[in-house]
Amino acid sequence: MPDMPRSSQPLPTAFFDRPADRVARELLGARLVVRAADGKLSRHVVCETEAYLGAHDLACHGSKGMTKRNAVMFGPAGRWYVYLCYGMHWMLNVVTGAKGVPAAVLIRGAGAFVGPGRVTRGLGIDKGYDGLAAARPTGLWFEAGEPIPPRRIIRTPRIGVAYAGEWAEKPLRFVVES
Repeated sequence: MPDMPRSSQPLPTAFFDRPADRVARELLGARLVVRAADGKLSRHVVCETEAYLGAHDLACHGSKGMTKRNAVMFGPAGRWYVYLCYGMHWMLNVVTGAKGVPAAVLIRGAGAFVGPGRVTRGLGIDKGYDGLAAARPTGLWFEAGEPIPPRRIIRTPRIGVAYAGEWAEKPLRFVVES
C-alpha cells in the first residue's frame, strides 16, 4: 500500500491504483470532502463501501464490456464514476486498479448519509462529477482519516446485485460497526 498521507491530506492517485476490494476496505475512515458553490468545505467520514472487481465480477457494470455509460470505469484510477440508478438516484463510485480493468468502489455511506442515493442527494453530487479526478481542483475528493481497526469492520454480500449469481454472495461490502 502507498504510504497513507497525514490526516487532512488528499489521498493520492496511487491509493486508488490497487484492487477494488483493498481500496474499499481502506477508504473506511477516510473523509469524503465536498466544496460547495460558496467555497465552504464539508467533510464526511466514509462508513460503508462496496467493491466491484472488474469484468469477471458479474455484478460489475464492466462485466459486459465498455459502453458510453461505464467507459470511465476502464481507467485511469482515481476518477469518479457517477451513474443514475433506477432513474432517480445518483451513485458515486471511484475507479480503482489498472487502466483497462473496469473496477470501482461504490460509496454507500459517508457521515450522516447512509445509503448511496442519500450520500449523493445529501452532498449535491450528480453526473457533473462523472469522469473527473477525485482531487481538490474538482471540488470532490478524499482525505486520509483515522484507520478503522479490522475488529470494527463487517464484511457482507453487496446489496441489490442478486442478478449476478454466485457474485451476489461475495463479501465485498465493507461497513464500519457502530
